Amino acid sequence: MKTIQYTLADGIATITFDEPDSPVNTMCLQWQDDMDAVAAQVLQDKDAIKGILLASNKTTFFAGADLKGAMRLQPTDATKIFQEIERVKKNFRTIETLGKPVVSLLNGTALGGGWEVALVGHHRIAIDDRKTQFGLPEVTLGLLPGASGVTKMTRHLGLMGAQPYLVEGKTFNPSEAKGLGLVHALVAPGPDAAAEMKAQALAWIAANPSAQHPWETKGYKVPGGLPSSPAVAQMLVVAPAVIKKNTRGLYPAPEAIIACMVEGLQVDLETALRIESRYLSKLMTGTQAKAMINTFFFNLNAIKSGQSRPAGVPRFKPSKVGLLGAGMMGAGIAYCQASKGIATVLKDVSQEKADLGKSYSAKITQGRVDKGRMKPEAQQQILDLIHPTGNAADLQGCDLIIEAVFENRELKAKVTQESEPLLAAGGFFASNTSTLPITGLAKASAKPEKFIGIHFFSPVDKMKLVEIIKGKQTDDETVARAYDYVQALGKFPIVVNDSRGFFTSRVFGTFVMEGAAMLGEGIPAAAIENAGIQAGMPVGPLAVLDETALTLSLHVMDQTKKDFEAEGKTYTATPGELVVEKMVKEHKRPGRAGGAGFYEYPTEKGAKKFLWPELQGLFERADSAWNITDLKDRLLYRQAVETARCLAEGVLTSVHDANIGSIFGIGFPAWTGGAMQFIYGMGVDAFEKRAAELAQQFGPGFVLTDEVKAAIAKFQPQY
Repeated sequence: MKTIQYTLADGIATITFDEPDSPVNTMCLQWQDDMDAVAAQVLQDKDAIKGILLASNKTTFFAGADLKGAMRLQPTDATKIFQEIERVKKNFRTIETLGKPVVSLLNGTALGGGWEVALVGHHRIAIDDRKTQFGLPEVTLGLLPGASGVTKMTRHLGLMGAQPYLVEGKTFNPSEAKGLGLVHALVAPGPDAAAEMKAQALAWIAANPSAQHPWETKGYKVPGGLPSSPAVAQMLVVAPAVIKKNTRGLYPAPEAIIACMVEGLQVDLETALRIESRYLSKLMTGTQAKAMINTFFFNLNAIKSGQSRPAGVPRFKPSKVGLLGAGMMGAGIAYCQASKGIATVLKDVSQEKADLGKSYSAKITQGRVDKGRMKPEAQQQILDLIHPTGNAADLQGCDLIIEAVFENRELKAKVTQESEPLLAAGGFFASNTSTLPITGLAKASAKPEKFIGIHFFSPVDKMKLVEIIKGKQTDDETVARAYDYVQALGKFPIVVNDSRGFFTSRVFGTFVMEGAAMLGEGIPAAAIENAGIQAGMPVGPLAVLDETALTLSLHVMDQTKKDFEAEGKTYTATPGELVVEKMVKEHKRPGRAGGAGFYEYPTEKGAKKFLWPELQGLFERADSAWNITDLKDRLLYRQAVETARCLAEGVLTSVHDANIGSIFGIGFPAWTGGAMQFIYGMGVDAFEKRAAELAQQFGPGFVLTDEVKAAIAKFQPQY
């Protein structure tokens, strides 16, 4: 055996997982073969065995399935996958039904398949480390826990109790696991933890020589009741509708999980396990699981491991960061910094405005204190780290200064020149602009090589993505330091090269302007909004335009016109921009903040917004020809085409930045795996064919040039 060590001494069989040349244990094919051998060995040694220990030689217990293999699966592999899953479970059942007590020694994290390995044990002991995570997050990858996870968790916790951990993929730490009854004993972290776990395990084995899983004991009843019990049956009537409302029918995994839970409780255990295998084999060989695994596992790990970070630059840890502008963006960044222990200088034109910016952090933390989720002392520590000021001199000695002022080139130049000299030796300066090219803004800097774009998204405390924009003169050290700063905030950094609108704002603009263009073509506003939602976007394009302010879109367009004129070029507004201009200039509807946009915003308490009725007379036409498939495709394809153009132009340099940026920055549907994975998941040929059809019907926004097609082919991932 190559991935498992087996010993038998004094009646105790110890099965130690230790995959060679890997930092973690996985359910690779070699491990599956080794599990065959281990199961056969314990059967052979049955009479000599008094108990079995499941342990790990890694710093974590077990990581789960080998996901790289899953990326190569095709629908025709379903039967093979079913057999492989059944093989794993057969070996699990051999060990847990041997008639001997089995104890899992959880020295670290066990997620997905790793937690299913842990559940083989009748008794589970864990090191009580808050950083350790247990659970079954497969649903986040478009899968279900099919190595007995659904079946066992449902029998441990009941239908209602298990739902958050199966349908939502909620994870839990060791102490939470003990509260749920999923871990039976905890030991304190430290050098003696492993020995203490083993001692407790041996004592438990001696005291429980005939241990079984609860559902295999006489008189077992499912917690909360069977699907046929009145309380559970009542819940099951609405559960599918609730799931459908949340997933919009775009994510098959949650629906498969709830079906598997319900069906599994109406049959014996062996049949339930087989049902589980069938559901998983179907999901694993589908296109959506591959898309989600690619992005939420491989692409996200690429970001976390720093694949976009320039190599050879020492790690940077910011200790003092200055923020220029205490508005919504600056106040949000200040809170994120302080909550991660970074001393923050929050500067605005007056002490009063700076204090108002700090009050945002007080408001957020007070809500947590009131709910018992934060201690008052922790709140005070955060607030003490934020120094609001109207005096620029207080920025002296900052490692980094970020300007988050209004999108005005002259204002940004002024604050840059005022504050840049106050940086600590070796410090760098950043702009939080969402659209203005960094190379142009860097002209105001005395050190353009130390000038960079750090684009946060609103609301800052909730949005995980940060876009780092490298100007033409920005050096690698500055890019690496910006990357480290973003990771210090617990956020996901993507790195892009300079361009108007960079990557996220540029692609986001195509989504909202395609929606506005549809309205200009006479298509009903309600149909446009529903198309966005049905495609999987968080909200429709017109609602997004209202939230970000139509006046802001108009301001960006005006600034772009000026920049074009300065370069001796002529700027032609798009059909969508003309609709926005008409809304603002002719109808005085600036967006939600101004109280009126594409939607009406009633002031009565509890009243919901609704589409402005006048849109029907102003834009919509009864004779406009449209269908919902075209509308959905236009909204998704327009963004994917623009993303591919960014790759072709060198604005983007990796697929992982494109996919993570599109999902976490602009809300591209997670079911697709991101804007580039949408292309690859559909099939490049099929995508190019459909894009050509859309270009013929709806204009140049969908045109794929030879250079763009070449970039799509060049960056296609191989597994």
